[in-house]
Order: sequence, then C-alpha cells, then structure tokens
Amino acid sequence: MKPGIICFIIANFGVLKRNAFLGMMKRTKVKELLAAAPAGKDVMVKGWVRTKRDSKGIIFLAVNDGSTINNIQVVAEAAKFDTGLLKDINTGASVAVKGRLVESHGKGQRVEIQAAEIILYGKADPEVYPLQKKGHTLEFLREIAHLRFRTNTFGAVFRMRHAMAFAIHKYFNDKGFCYLHTPIITGSDCEGAGEMFHVTTLDLNNIPKNPAGGADFSKDFFAKETNLTVSGQLEGELGALALGEIYTFGPTFRAENSNTPRHLAEFWMIEPEMAFYDITDNMDLAEDFLKYLINYALENCRDDLDFLTSMYDKGLIDRLKFVLDNPFERITYTTAVKILEDAGRKWEFPVEWGRDLQAEHERYLVEVHYKRPVIITDYPKAIKAFYMKQNEDGKTVKAMDVLFPGIGEVIGGSQREEDYDKLLNRIRELGLKEKDFWWYLETRKFGTAPHSGFGLGFERLMLFMTGMSNIRDVIPFPRTPRNAEF
Repeated sequence: MKPGIICFIIANFGVLKRNAFLGMMKRTKVKELLAAAPAGKDVMVKGWVRTKRDSKGIIFLAVNDGSTINNIQVVAEAAKFDTGLLKDINTGASVAVKGRLVESHGKGQRVEIQAAEIILYGKADPEVYPLQKKGHTLEFLREIAHLRFRTNTFGAVFRMRHAMAFAIHKYFNDKGFCYLHTPIITGSDCEGAGEMFHVTTLDLNNIPKNPAGGADFSKDFFAKETNLTVSGQLEGELGALALGEIYTFGPTFRAENSNTPRHLAEFWMIEPEMAFYDITDNMDLAEDFLKYLINYALENCRDDLDFLTSMYDKGLIDRLKFVLDNPFERITYTTAVKILEDAGRKWEFPVEWGRDLQAEHERYLVEVHYKRPVIITDYPKAIKAFYMKQNEDGKTVKAMDVLFPGIGEVIGGSQREEDYDKLLNRIRELGLKEKDFWWYLETRKFGTAPHSGFGLGFERLMLFMTGMSNIRDVIPFPRTPRNAEF
C-alpha cells in the first residue's frame, strides 16, 4: 500500500469509524423505542442529551429526539468508553447511541438502552449553554427563541401545533372542502381598520410624488398601493362561489401597536367559506369543527397535554372536555347585553347596546351564566364589517362569535351579504374605495348566492389547546412591536 493512502486512512480513521458505526444500523425514534417491547434487541437512537448523571462508574443519559415529550435512558459503563468522550457529553450535546434495548428497573420508564457505542455529533459547553437543568421563565426563553424548542414546554407546544394544523387539513379534506391559497399581498383592506403593513419597492429616501403631494404609487411595483393581507376572506369567497366549499390556512398581518399577551403582528388564520350556507349552517360547522379538533388533541396528543396540564394549567384537560361534552348555547347580541346588564356586576368596560363585547363579558356568559360554550349572533351592524349580511331590522347583521371558557372569542364569522345594492351602499357608507372592491362586487352581479364563512385565529386556538397564557409562546417566532429578532 502506498504511504499516501496509509496516511489518509490514519488521518481520517475517526470519520471512517463513525461512518461504519452509523451505517450498520437504522435509527429508531425515541417514541417508537418507548412503545417497544424490551426484547433485548440492538437499536440505534439519535438525539440530544437532556441530563447526564454519574453514579459509581455508571453514566446515565436522558436522550430526547423531539418525537415525544418523554426521554429514553441510556446506561453506559464508564470503563468501556473513552474518558474524553464522556467528559464532552453534557446537557445539550447531540449523540448517536447504539446498544441493547432492555427492561428498565428505574422508576417511570419501561425500557432503557445499554450503550455499546456512542458517537458525539456536537458538544454543548456547560459553561455557556443556557438550557441547563433548572427552571427557566417563559420570558427568558422568548429571548432565546432559537433554542427554546429544546425544552419540554416548547417541544409539547409545537408538537401540538403540528397536530392541530394536520387535524385542520384533515377535517376539511374529509368534508370535501378545497384548500385555496389566497394572496399575501393585496390591494384591499378586508376589515377596514387600516392597521396594515404596506408593501413597496419605492426608494424610501426619494419617494416619487403625485400632483397632490402624496406618494405616487403608479411608480411602485404593482402600480398601486398594496399591503400584507389582514384576511384571505374576500378572495376566499370568490373561490366558494365556484368551488362550493373552500378553506384558507395561512399567515395574516396587522400593524396593530398592541404589546399584549393576546396580540401578534403576524399570525395564522383558518378561514372557510361556503356557498349556499346560511348563518345556522355556519354555526353548525363551527361547532362541529371545534369539537373535532379538541377530540383529535385528546386522542393524539395526550402525553403533551398531560405535561402542560401538570406544569401550566391544572384545569386544561377538564376545560377541553367541557367544550367537547356540552352543546353550544346560541343567543342574540341583544340577549347577551340584557344578561350582562342584569348581572349585578361592575364591569371594567361599560355594557351598552351598540358597544362591542369585551373578554370579561364573554367569559362571564360562558363560565358563569350558561356554563357552556356560547355563540352570539345578530350584532349591531355599526360595530361589524361591511360584508356581513344585514337583517331585516336594518340595525343588525347575521354575524356570529363563538366564545370559549378562559379565552372569550375564538371564532368570528357571518353570513355574507349577497345583495349587490346593499353591499355597494354599505361600502359607500363606510367611506371605503369602491375601485378596490370592483371584483368583489362583480360576484354579486353574476350568479350571486347565499354564502357564509368564519375565521379562526390559529394562535388563539393554540392558547386554548395548550393552556399557555401568552400568545408569543404558541408561535415559533413571534412578531410583535419592536421585535423581529429571529
């Protein structure tokens, strides 16, 4: 053998040994190993070390790969491994372990791995790695959002977020809905609130001006003023009036300067729109949809739910079952106001017909008065969006809000106004630009039909499903005022 080849083999012996080790056996995920029978078979697991403990020459590693809230214990006899290797394996390190899956005699676990070989992929210096085995506040973890996924809390939260996203798609697919991708960049303001992020390619240091002295958007990329969407509803309606039943599920944006535990600048919305649905059909779908999601979580996310219940919200599972087990109460806005006025309570926000209801009012109706989820209908048209169908009284619209315990409103929706003249007059009443809605109005000219829909804020749902108290903790990388760090 040539000297150069020999030198290459010696120099790369560690790499060759690692590759041989890794190529001998297929990895098994921790979730599968914990469910397996301790049959004394050889296995390979890969993951991150959560804890390390040394007892009388025996090293105990708790390894987690993100597939479950639970760790698998790896037992290694120190004498069988390189001292330097074991010294470098600390909390946060990533490893591959080959060994025998056996019955565990320790508490809280059925099986463990008796390590035969260990490969260290990446070190985590205990002097600087911030996620040592100690309590961390959620506020601190938000500051290290790039690492917080590795904690039990956020592993549970984001596995549940995935499960709920999957369940949403499954629900609508099984019902024959068409998944529609509505635009993220739009020239219309669905809600008319004006709290939008503007989109432009104009030179901000040299903005072209129109004759009136304002920005000349004809020189912009889209040749008009555009913004990030606040809702995919309007475009969703166009799809529903041809495809029958559609849903959107995507990011939406509001430039609302609210630095509270309930608000985000970027969030995800689920918005179904259905042709030939009246307001009652809409309420039926919303109730069935929410109960389906809760049942899916209880059946498929129990380990994570149990953890979140024990650590953050003792009443979480009971509250989920409360919604699942009780039919939703349906009342009008007028009835709700009367109940609140007669409650004999001093409210932080005044109760008066024509005012919007606040979280304290909504929670009273759900948790105290009816003791079940509530759907409120027939709101004053003055406090609702332009597209909602007007009732015959001329004062109210066929709107609906679904209220949950602990959180208040979780769904908002309505039957949409299908009458061209009424819709046009409402747009004019509110001072909206007709030219921005010409395409929306045309759907009421050609084959208009009754139709309805609603919006569910995904993060609002996740607050309810996980028991977390701050909306920043149920989205991977929260976007809030003065915060877009990660």
